[in-house]
Amino acid sequence: MIKHAAVWMDHDEAKVFHVDSAEFDPSKIQPHHHVKRRSTVAVDHAHPADALHFFQAIEKALADVEEILIVGPGSAKLELIKHVQQHNHALAPRIVGVETVDHPTDGQLRAFAHKYFHAKDRLRGTVP
Repeated sequence: MIKHAAVWMDHDEAKVFHVDSAEFDPSKIQPHHHVKRRSTVAVDHAHPADALHFFQAIEKALADVEEILIVGPGSAKLELIKHVQQHNHALAPRIVGVETVDHPTDGQLRAFAHKYFHAKDRLRGTVP
């Protein structure tokens, strides 16, 4: 099982980072959007099932993680948490933090997540 993961997300994509691995290469998850046609113009249309599939893909990516930090600039992170609390009772208690973070680089997110989990582990007395 993976100890720590961070998820940066907005409504357009999610990046899942395994914080403790030697490589900090994110898995990218993007929602599927149904395209609604009006005469000859295609319009991107958010369908209720799109959010469900997006959240389920994120949950799948986090299935083997002990502690999860969810960050992002807007309300998508809160919508994910609400979904998890209602539909994935096993994953819900593993979400240990939610933070508002704009659009960091992967390196900035890595530093933020390491600092967050290190402070959390120090409070528990599990690291020196």
